[in-house]
Amino acid sequence: MSDVLIVSARRSALTTRGRALAGVSADRLAAPVLRAAADDAARAIRAPFEVADVILGNCRGPGGNTARLAALAAGLGAQTPGATVDRQCGSGLAAVIDAAQAIAAGDERPRLAGGVESASTAPERRIDGIPFERAPFAPTGWPDPDMIDAADALARLDGIDRERQDAAAARSHRRATVARESGRFAAEIVPIDGVSTDDSVGGALALLPRLKPLRENGTVTAGTATRIGDGAAAVALVSAPRHAGLPGLLVRAHAVVGVDPAYPGLGAAPAIEAVLAASGTALAEVAAFEIVEAFAAQSLAVLGRLGLADDDARVCADGGALALGHPWGASGAVALVRLFSRLVRAEHPAGSIGVAAASVGGGMGIAMVVEAVR
Repeated sequence: MSDVLIVSARRSALTTRGRALAGVSADRLAAPVLRAAADDAARAIRAPFEVADVILGNCRGPGGNTARLAALAAGLGAQTPGATVDRQCGSGLAAVIDAAQAIAAGDERPRLAGGVESASTAPERRIDGIPFERAPFAPTGWPDPDMIDAADALARLDGIDRERQDAAAARSHRRATVARESGRFAAEIVPIDGVSTDDSVGGALALLPRLKPLRENGTVTAGTATRIGDGAAAVALVSAPRHAGLPGLLVRAHAVVGVDPAYPGLGAAPAIEAVLAASGTALAEVAAFEIVEAFAAQSLAVLGRLGLADDDARVCADGGALALGHPWGASGAVALVRLFSRLVRAEHPAGSIGVAAASVGGGMGIAMVVEAVR
């Protein structure tokens, strides 16, 4: 996969469902982010950025191929096709993998890929007139827990108590607050309808000790479960051999794995192990991890299986989804945008390794290894 280079990466602000971006549909969220990523890429390659395809992850949109709608709304032209993929919380990263595979397979034309979710405008869905919140993640006969129940089950399985979960959430908020105040998010965020700030950062800090568990006899609270959000993220991918010498993230390897649907939150751990093995990278060699924090208990369980400390400074160094929010279809792509900022914009040395990963509903995990080049 060393044939593929990410040369730009942008995202919207991440806002809580029903708040600042509540009236913006998924295609309208994604369009300005795609436009910004394409314009950044054109400046990077010093030539027009002719997009061969737009691939976006999305979980709960109205259908109609959100990626194609967004591509047209972004002004990329009628000649630019689009495809929308659904791998739940891994959708945004899965879309980037699809784009990278197309380039690595021999079609060296540039692509835009990422993810978008407008939880605020997600349509109501019904079966026989009865509304339902989510589709099944597993068929009859298989475990298919609600995500809160699954996080509580993981906490019990691994003995992760309320105190550790609260500490993880507080750490994510503190790191994100410092990053925001230091301006580390500014270069990656594309303002949409005047919104340019992640709205949940820091909000839960004072409340964490007072929040009640969401389930009877459980330990997960509203503060240790990520906020459902609205947002979009996109990266521009080009052929690395054609654009040697450009700064960016070289795609080294990727992996998608399956795990027990009873414990879907564990998926990121074996995905990371698989992708490190595929790239010949040791855990200690990784300079930056961005692992989607769906729940504090889930995140801690993944870190434990990898042998990483709860407070490892390499993991979500500027805060993760517990602070920023979790727009399902976009979060995997947000992780890559964050790696681009941490390794490329912050000018880490060439050769620095980053890992983006997510656990996925239904019992899956997805991960990618990238390398900073200059």
